Amino acid sequence: MKKIILTILALSVLIVSSCGSTSNTSAAEDPVRIEGRISIYTSMYGSVVEDMQRILAGHFPQYQVVFTYGGTGTLQAKIAHEAETGRLGCDILLVAEPSYSLELKARGMLHPYQYRGVSDLAFEHDPEGFWYPVRISNMVLAFNPQRNSRNTLPASFNDFAHDARVRGAISMSSPLTSGTSLASITALRDKYGYDYFNALSRQNVHIDSSAVGIAKLESGEYKVIMVLEESILNMRKEGSRLEVIYPADGTIVIPSTIMIVNDTYSANRNIAAAEEITDWFLSPEGQNAIVALGMHSVRTDFDRLPHDAIPTSEIVANSIPVNWDNVLNNKDEIRNRFEEYVIYGRN
Repeated sequence: MKKIILTILALSVLIVSSCGSTSNTSAAEDPVRIEGRISIYTSMYGSVVEDMQRILAGHFPQYQVVFTYGGTGTLQAKIAHEAETGRLGCDILLVAEPSYSLELKARGMLHPYQYRGVSDLAFEHDPEGFWYPVRISNMVLAFNPQRNSRNTLPASFNDFAHDARVRGAISMSSPLTSGTSLASITALRDKYGYDYFNALSRQNVHIDSSAVGIAKLESGEYKVIMVLEESILNMRKEGSRLEVIYPADGTIVIPSTIMIVNDTYSANRNIAAAEEITDWFLSPEGQNAIVALGMHSVRTDFDRLPHDAIPTSEIVANSIPVNWDNVLNNKDEIRNRFEEYVIYGRN
């Protein structure tokens, strides 16, 4: 009897031990907690993303930071599809403009994070902490001084749509796929009405990606293009002669936002790491990286400017305001009108 009891006790110890071992192995094999994986969806340019991933890898060796790049339309379609499954493929979003942040907040997909340095931010943010501005992009005009003189070209967005001297030799990106283009064309509609779309149609404006527009500006096929300032400044840093025109009727200032996806929808459910990376992006060190890659800082206490840019305060002082609620609530109408008037209504 004593032997039987001892045998039962020994087996019990083995079973408990085995169960404990299985549980520990499962926890140890959890790739989220071991690797500290963080996935970021962004609409920043591919070349910028490569540099940013390298910078983050050096600063956060404890995390496996993975970027997925796509245009605004592509990312929104991806997120819409993933949301139907109940889980996104990302933990952080760096998107083109605030209207999409408003939409995701309303859908209950974001994590509220109270950034402690919020008083140092120069641009609007969500008061509940669902999104913050992380970089400033500016929609401007650009030309090639080796092909055309500045005084023969439009000086404003209004002229861009009306100056007969450049008819058929202008380009812009599509608001159907680009978030910054949608924000810009919404601001121009609010300022000039839908007549602006008709004017663009009469100008025979070409609808291109920024890369194609810039290439044709350099070749002389285009005389002036509507483009993000950072695209031209980064090219100038590499030796290009292209120049920015800050429009007389106002630059369109576009705060791009950072958001943390909540635990329900996030890919890796690593909120603490996402908050730490958000802190870095908004810190002077993170903003230094942003500016080095051609975009303006969002901080009040940061004086460094992108290569060859004019001061952010000067740009903001002469800017066309963007109503982000209009961008969100009227996007379908604006895209449809643009498609109807500009893409298919060319004279």
